[in-house]
Amino acid sequence: MSQEEQIQQTRRKIFEELTKIVDPEIGVSIMELELIDKVDIDSGKIKVDLHLTSPFCPAVFGFKIAQDVRDNIYKLSGVNGVNVNVSNHFMADAINKQVNESKYPPKPAA
Repeated sequence: MSQEEQIQQTRRKIFEELTKIVDPEIGVSIMELELIDKVDIDSGKIKVDLHLTSPFCPAVFGFKIAQDVRDNIYKLSGVNGVNVNVSNHFMADAINKQVNESKYPPKPAA
């Protein structure tokens, strides 16, 4: 499998995981809400840019969404690290710091 094919396969898996994550306030997938702005893949390192439903979305929901994005993607095989960048939210800096500095969940057994 070529490197480009591997990247496309990883991208597909990432978007499958993102579709499973729902906004806890309204119960709709973050993909359906179009909250994901960009996904970069570089040698097993993933960077996800996203925004929340509003700049004043309750911070607890923002933390939950960002943490779920990071943890769900990290569990995928071939992923070595995930950085989440929340933008356009009054608590974006705090959310990014807490989520990106938190401990990764264990990888599922193969």
